[in-house]
Amino acid sequence: MVACKGVWTQPFWKAVIGEFLAMFIFVLLSLGSTINWSKKENPQPADLVLISLCFGLSIATLVQCFGHISGGHINPAVTIAMVCMRKISIAKSAFYIAAQCLGAIAGAGILYAVTPSDVARGLGVTEVNPKLSPGHGLLVELIITFQLLFTICASCDSKRNDITGSVALAIGFSVAIGHLFAINYTGASMNPARSFGPAVIMNKWENHWVYWVGPVVGAVLGGCLYEYVFCPDVEIKNRLKEVLSKASQQTKGKYSEVEESKSQIESDDLLLKPGIVHVLGEKKGKDPSGEVLSSV
Repeated sequence: MVACKGVWTQPFWKAVIGEFLAMFIFVLLSLGSTINWSKKENPQPADLVLISLCFGLSIATLVQCFGHISGGHINPAVTIAMVCMRKISIAKSAFYIAAQCLGAIAGAGILYAVTPSDVARGLGVTEVNPKLSPGHGLLVELIITFQLLFTICASCDSKRNDITGSVALAIGFSVAIGHLFAINYTGASMNPARSFGPAVIMNKWENHWVYWVGPVVGAVLGGCLYEYVFCPDVEIKNRLKEVLSKASQQTKGKYSEVEESKSQIESDDLLLKPGIVHVLGEKKGKDPSGEVLSSV
């Protein structure tokens, strides 16, 4: 019940619908830039700069529009990473991911409907380069999504007071950079829903798992490294220190030092020596492990 708290509220459903609408617009507009309108007799190479800028600027625009409504995830990998960072509940993330996938299918479907069949071709379905193995594609997707999440975390860090530029634009540039690098390798998904939408419409599933596992693992690694290693929250850091310090104690009860002779204390210089006797004395009616459990 705690995980579902707040599900049946108006702001919750506004956020879910916002994720659906944002993903719908993103897939429709961004996939449109991948359509090659050149003739089959004389096909022209894809314009990588055009595609990269369209994806990056689309994300920047939509994050600016929907950030205050839903957080502007527009990516299942981002949503899963936020769960691991304790920024969003599991129940809310499930609705977000479902809305994102449905929005991607709707966006790809509308694009397919308005595009001539002889031009639509693959409809921007992401595919691993034939010269690469699925493992190579997995690594590429992991790396580019890692840098995306690290950018998101660094740009949205409330602990920083040196951020003067546009957060949405920084995230958009991160997406554009990933595309400039990886389009020729994997199609540069960085987003499982972006790959899922056109795959459903075109029924093409070759190595589709790469576009779920790679971005999700990269996003979780990027988010958790930033949140828990590089720039941890002070409260979380202190709590972890407290838990670790208590867990390092070898005894469960409390003990007190038996009073020794003055000469012995002076010779020991108030240091704990093996010769000093300790008396174990647990408090009655209190679980000695309760202190550790209550701090987790």
